Amino acid sequence: MSENKNRKVSTVRTVPSKTARDIRLLVLDLDGTIVDESNCIRDSVAQTVALAQSRGVAVAIATGRRYQSSLPAYDLIGSTQPLICFEGGLIRDRNTGITHRHWPLEARVVAQILDHTQRLSLTGRLSVHFHIEDDLYVSNLNDASSKFFEGSTVVPIVVSDLRPLLNRATTKVMVLSDDVEIINRLSTHLKNSDSRTRIRKYKSIMLLEAFHPTANKRLAVKCLAEEIMALRPENVMAIGDDVSDIEMLEYAGIGVAMGNAPAAVKACADWVTSTIEKDGVAKAVERWILID
Repeated sequence: MSENKNRKVSTVRTVPSKTARDIRLLVLDLDGTIVDESNCIRDSVAQTVALAQSRGVAVAIATGRRYQSSLPAYDLIGSTQPLICFEGGLIRDRNTGITHRHWPLEARVVAQILDHTQRLSLTGRLSVHFHIEDDLYVSNLNDASSKFFEGSTVVPIVVSDLRPLLNRATTKVMVLSDDVEIINRLSTHLKNSDSRTRIRKYKSIMLLEAFHPTANKRLAVKCLAEEIMALRPENVMAIGDDVSDIEMLEYAGIGVAMGNAPAAVKACADWVTSTIEKDGVAKAVERWILID
């Protein structure tokens, strides 16, 4: 791995061929990397990934999605490795059901989030979601949450009082609103809590997501590669498009940023491929794995 890891690199930069030949594990993000806005994976990408597998390279998924919603894409690319989901908060084997690692939020932190949301949501403008195991519990179906679930096969469990669930392991708490100011205020309140939070936009809805403070894709990929598969970082190639992928790209022997990724993600990559619309993953796999 080059020592100049914080400099933006161009697509013509070369990594020593020895490193490329050492790749034994390909880790792929989903949304924005192999899954487009229509929730589809292009045939060319699926075919190229299959060729990599035929050469003995294992393929794994590392996504921010919940476990169940990750499975269709996981199955489509034919992965047989444990699935990394919830931004690295959970590593579970699809075939055996074994949970290798789980980083849930502490109950007191979840309680703090509920306290803050109750103070801020005087008019029902917030909807709180608890991700517990494979179930999704929702405090109320307001306009924002109804829009969030449009077109989804997820069936939320509406619970007027989420506090009885505090004794269960919550992998992620998500708070939705159509009011940006409320979400920003909640984020400010949670800055000193023992959680890792981020704000993002989805379908014009503002979301605040809270995870265990040490849950991230880097630690999850490291666990998969080194503890489960007995590999080293130089045996790993990772591809992603979001800021949540940065640590994973820095860990991997070859970290590839999508052409549609923000500048900060590209700056941390060893190589920048084309966009998802132009089969960026296929081009990266051809460049670094399907080499003669």
